[in-house]
Amino acid sequence: MDSSGAAAGPGGASSSSSSSRPSRYESQKRRDWNTFLQYLRNHKPPLVLSRCSAAHVIEFLRHLDQYGKTKVHVPRCPFYGAAAVDAGNLAMDPTSTCGCPLRQAWGSLDALVGRLRAAYEESGSGTADTNPFAARAVRIYLRDVRDAQAKARGIPYHKKRRRKGAAAADAPGGESASSSAAISGDSSGGSAPGGS
Repeated sequence: MDSSGAAAGPGGASSSSSSSRPSRYESQKRRDWNTFLQYLRNHKPPLVLSRCSAAHVIEFLRHLDQYGKTKVHVPRCPFYGAAAVDAGNLAMDPTSTCGCPLRQAWGSLDALVGRLRAAYEESGSGTADTNPFAARAVRIYLRDVRDAQAKARGIPYHKKRRRKGAAAADAPGGESASSSAAISGDSSGGSAPGGS
């Protein structure tokens, strides 16, 4: 029997099995959503999704810090504002000896909020206008975390500017760059007091 005939069988069984599996993003989004719902159930007192606000989202993000792996130096630490020597090897990094707390990295929180924002809208729990993950307070919180972590680790944050032509070309179907930024959780568009 010809092996090429077996691979090209009717219906393309191999392609249909891969299309029925959710993507890595979809799987992660489902896990994150289930984790958030579990957090609401375990909250004291328990919360229902319809009553969830931006304050509860921020509380959830702070709760996640206990599982963080990014060392964020406090201002009184001698390593505050100093970049790590070798971030890939903690044994060689003198900053690993300090007692500063481990936190969730800003990039992880930003991506998490983006997935939860999408999951909230897909769940039918509310409209984009009532989505607590898209609230201004959450964007300000993420910006403050980003700035504080960059300052503590001695890494200045510079937002990459895109040319207008490139932004329009990258967006499929005429989608604007601002909607892409909203999906990714970019909070640089508005300036609000807050700070570290």
